[in-house]
Amino acid sequence: MIITVASGKGGTGKTTVAVNLALSLMEAPDEREGRKLVFADCDVEEPNAALFLNPRFHRREKASIMMPEIDEALCTRCGRCAEVCQYNAIAVVKEDVLVFKELCHGCGSCTLQCPEGAIHEVPHVIGQVEQGCVDSMEFVHGLMDIGVPLAPPIIRKVKTWAIDEDAHQLVILDAPPGTACPVVEALHGSDYGLMVTEPTPFGLHDLKVAVQVARDELGIPVGVVINRDGVGDTGVDEYCEENDIPILMRIPLERRIAEAYSDGEPMVSAFPEYRTRFLALYHRILEEMAP
Repeated sequence: MIITVASGKGGTGKTTVAVNLALSLMEAPDEREGRKLVFADCDVEEPNAALFLNPRFHRREKASIMMPEIDEALCTRCGRCAEVCQYNAIAVVKEDVLVFKELCHGCGSCTLQCPEGAIHEVPHVIGQVEQGCVDSMEFVHGLMDIGVPLAPPIIRKVKTWAIDEDAHQLVILDAPPGTACPVVEALHGSDYGLMVTEPTPFGLHDLKVAVQVARDELGIPVGVVINRDGVGDTGVDEYCEENDIPILMRIPLERRIAEAYSDGEPMVSAFPEYRTRFLALYHRILEEMAP
């Protein structure tokens, strides 16, 4: 089972919800019905779940994509590679073939289509993936190198390490913010999408886009957690009611919660009463997933 915690915008408390849900389940193994608990931080541009969970890492590996390299001795400058590259990562200019690494997605089309066999692929490092544990919970996250524009390949590697299709697992996946390609990559294959939002016009706008991506485009059932409840307006409640989206949990706007977060202390550690609430959130998700 894969529960992906996502949000249409940054700063809604997505990682807060993911971390506290995971910690609550880690401390209540009977609630998981024998499932191995795994936390996967797929926000590879700004991974910060480790700041709250303090995992002990035991495995690290570079993440890379395959980039085209031109053999000048074989290349006839026919331009076929540039024609088939949908990302415009290759250009043939007079006697030069230019490869723009920042645009290349490593799809391999140019290598396959080169009539002279003048292109081969070489690995290009774009980040790394680390694996460790937090007590009985497995932890995986990715870290994208500075200046690298492509997060999806690293997210795929994080998911490969975290998800074992043959194992009895419960994976809590912390997705990147927004609704672009990295979020789609993180959501793909999930069993449930938990959308964290705030009751403001900005939160509502981005929640609508996130729901469209997860439920309407990917076919993933979704539920909502409203963070900082008590501010803003009723727009999120009205939207969820009109679109048959369950609101599974409300977290009030309280100074003590913000102070604990600023100190790097998870909510369920600072305020143990929230463990029961996050376990109730998990059971609501199971109810929503039931046929």
